[in-house]
Amino acid sequence: MDNLTFRYSVLLLEGLQPQSNKLMFIFLLIAYVFVMVSNIWILIQISAEKSLHQPMHILYCHLPVSDIMGSTVVIPRLLKDLLTDPSERYITYVECVFQAFFTHLYGTTSNTILMIMAFDRYVAICNPLRYPTIMSNKMIVKLSAGAWVAAVVPVSVLIGLSVRLSHCRSFISNYSCDNASLFKLSCESTMINNIYGLTFTVVLLTSSLGWVFLTYVRIAIVCIKNKNKATNSKAIKTCTTHLAVYIIMQICGFVPIFLHRFPEYAESRKFGSVMFHVIPPGLNPIIYGLQAKVIRQRLFKLCMKKS
Repeated sequence: MDNLTFRYSVLLLEGLQPQSNKLMFIFLLIAYVFVMVSNIWILIQISAEKSLHQPMHILYCHLPVSDIMGSTVVIPRLLKDLLTDPSERYITYVECVFQAFFTHLYGTTSNTILMIMAFDRYVAICNPLRYPTIMSNKMIVKLSAGAWVAAVVPVSVLIGLSVRLSHCRSFISNYSCDNASLFKLSCESTMINNIYGLTFTVVLLTSSLGWVFLTYVRIAIVCIKNKNKATNSKAIKTCTTHLAVYIIMQICGFVPIFLHRFPEYAESRKFGSVMFHVIPPGLNPIIYGLQAKVIRQRLFKLCMKKS
């Protein structure tokens, strides 16, 4: 059969195999609703409040957008599959490609966005007098565009290398589609895919970890030299928020990668991978929302009105 026959074929997803589909469904549904409501609410608050139209908050707006994308590309489909018989969890090849693309785009943008936010904190603390000049509107646009371009281009190449392959299989041993799921459908050599995928992952993680580490080392040096306790306290508070979000994302991302080495924990790996699309998107708006005084006050007023 020719390649076009396979390209638009229907694939079968293995899905999750939890002890209770109903409990998992309820948990993921509540988590997804919370992710959507909290992230959209944060975006609305930042857009509506003029005092939040600052580089730090404007750059942060990209994170809720990425989180919404990351949850939406996986959770709704997973909710549907939990209510579907395992033998009928079908997905078209085209849908699989789109899901794989946006899944990897979410993971990549999570790193690139937090990298530009680290740069913003670095400039604000290490060069406070030059901050308005350096972090101009033009620079914000460049950083924002750079964060997305640096994610879209390599992810497009990653998925493109898998799409070029012909297919001889139709079963995906995962709860959703990713790049590995795509190239494992082929009986051709996937050496190029493996080399590029490994290189892409190593470059992304080393650049992300290296950049964040260097910026925080520089920030720590400046704080140690600075004798102003109020300034240092404000800097630490701001950096702690960013660092907490970054650490949570890295831990949630590394857990499924680590569990890949242990085939006997396949279901745990899948669940850990699902949590990567739930925990960071759910915690990010809470951490940043409570850190921003204006958003925190509005939230408390909203809670008081309801009570």
